[in-house]
Amino acid sequence: MEYRELGDTGIMVSAVSFGTWAIGGSWGSVKEQTALEGLARAIDAGVTFFDTADVYGNGRAERLLAQATKGREYDVYIATKFCRKGDIQDPSNYSLSSVRAYCEASLKHLSRDTIDLYQIHCPPAKILEQGDVFHVLDQLKQEGKIREYGVSVETVAEGITAMQYPGVKALQVIFNLFRQKPVDELFPIAAQKKVGILVRLPLASGLLTGKFKIGDVFPADDHRNFNRDGQSFNVGETFAGLPFDKGVDLAQQLTWITEGRENMARASMRWILDHKEVTCVIPGFKNATQVNDNLGALDAPHFTVEEMQRTKEFYQERVASFIRGAY
Repeated sequence: MEYRELGDTGIMVSAVSFGTWAIGGSWGSVKEQTALEGLARAIDAGVTFFDTADVYGNGRAERLLAQATKGREYDVYIATKFCRKGDIQDPSNYSLSSVRAYCEASLKHLSRDTIDLYQIHCPPAKILEQGDVFHVLDQLKQEGKIREYGVSVETVAEGITAMQYPGVKALQVIFNLFRQKPVDELFPIAAQKKVGILVRLPLASGLLTGKFKIGDVFPADDHRNFNRDGQSFNVGETFAGLPFDKGVDLAQQLTWITEGRENMARASMRWILDHKEVTCVIPGFKNATQVNDNLGALDAPHFTVEEMQRTKEFYQERVASFIRGAY
């Protein structure tokens, strides 16, 4: 396992860590025992960091993490998120009383006294610009309820705004071969300010596994069905904002990255980790087999300078114009 420091916090996290949206909900059903086996496999392999949120299965993902990390609380860091249980547009949703209530509920679910990284869960830009929520988080940090805090953002502009506040130690961003905008506009600032970068949706909701076919249908309770065109939340959270059939076509054009790297998923995450500003990737999983597959990214050969240039040109010439929604 490779470990990287989260910004300048002193927290060392595994380069391949895991998100828990898939085992919480909105990706189809996952049995509790299957999810716990996946978490156990990751921890046994040296994974030290998991990302979750209070809305993932209405606390289910947090409770699963509590079970999986019992007795190992000092070995495994947990990041969770808040704000989307309320009206994300309402400033009172970010008041001290509201955020403290969210935080205490997550602490109860997680069976912990302190949250290692507490993140605002994709708030509107106006909330970040107004900035009062960061004073609230400073207060919770002083109270010992949280160790560090950060922001999960939808756009590069939101990330840049968040980094204006010195207490922000991490940004969670969508970044993958189909979403390369952060490289030029966000990453240099994050490096300068020593802000950690957590990469969610590294496989573009599965498109970058190369396993999908045009016309594939997903279960009704899977966001790849009900949010395919942004019907329920930001369209960028599903297939990186690409129309599904277009994404399948583009993934087929990227099969060359698998040469010497076994499969597209591992190659895609190796590409992300080859950006030095990235702290870790946090792919989702539903079972131990998927955990093993994702961990294989660490053994994939690095991309050459020429390959990196080729992927950049691919994004600029064939992908960028098809992405929907602000990013």
